[in-house]
Amino acid sequence: MLHTAFVWSSACKFAICWSLIVAQAAHGAAIHSAPPNSWPAAVAHAARLNPDARIVVLDIASGRLLAAAHLSESARTLAAPGSTLKPLLLYSLVASHRWDPDRRIACSRRLRIGDRSLDCSHPPLPAPPNATDALTWSCNTYFAALAASIPPAQLRPLLATTGLLAQTGLAPPNSGEATALFRDPTTASAVQLTALGVEGIQVTPLELAAAYRWLALQLINHPDFAAAQPAAAQVVLTGLADSASFGIAGQASLGGVPVAGKTGTANLGPGTPSHGWFVGFAPAFRPTATAPTGQTPAQSASESSPQPTIVICIYLPSGHGSDAARVAADVLAHSPLARSAPPNSARGHGQP
Repeated sequence: MLHTAFVWSSACKFAICWSLIVAQAAHGAAIHSAPPNSWPAAVAHAARLNPDARIVVLDIASGRLLAAAHLSESARTLAAPGSTLKPLLLYSLVASHRWDPDRRIACSRRLRIGDRSLDCSHPPLPAPPNATDALTWSCNTYFAALAASIPPAQLRPLLATTGLLAQTGLAPPNSGEATALFRDPTTASAVQLTALGVEGIQVTPLELAAAYRWLALQLINHPDFAAAQPAAAQVVLTGLADSASFGIAGQASLGGVPVAGKTGTANLGPGTPSHGWFVGFAPAFRPTATAPTGQTPAQSASESSPQPTIVICIYLPSGHGSDAARVAADVLAHSPLARSAPPNSARGHGQP
């Protein structure tokens, strides 16, 4: 009888442990016990608080997947990327000298493209925004003007260069990784709607994370910080850092880790619920405009502040970009990057 009870107790313990393992695997958590403040532990913590969130953390240098929640779903879920495309296009156009980042575009905060209402959600700005301001506050009017400068046939190549439109190879075996859906625009308004991430394009969380890894590597290694005009890297880095500090993505800074990133809010059509994105890199850093003699700009930047080491991408099937930014803050607050200082008070606005 004692032996039977022991066997029954052991079987129950095994069943309970297996149930916990299955639950952890469903959220993409490590099956083994993750050390505190490790990336798997940080993601598992955020996944418990936000069970529907797709979370992806990549190492920038190697491209290796550090941790994920709902990894298989992150490989298969296709959704409109919303405003997360803005930094990718801005960097590409400024770096190729096809857009002047000092140009200012007046914004009334009301925008109509065809039958779509895409009003800006940022507060009134004291002056027409330039590129950095527009990225900080996710100004749809500014980026609609930028998109109007792109010939329809050139939008696909611009996005393809970032890796956004291709499988990543990060998905689990036999998971059926999806490839981005992209409809080639034929009109200026179609280019604008696609560039704003609301029509004509759907991507996976893995693809968006991979595209921001590409962006992070471009920003870190950009050779021309000392150009007469503000360098592409300087403009985009400052805009993303400001966005996640006090701008439209300010909720991401609640974790106390300096982060540079962008939110996005979109839906799959009229009457459908909105979904939310946050994607960025941490720790944030700000390059200096000029490097001291004998140093590269990247070396100078790394001495003044740490270079980013990870990309974090959050996708919420239901919600807004600001909600996704808060999930990112949850991850970062329990990550290896977490500081001992108390979390910052975010002053972010809006949803894109």
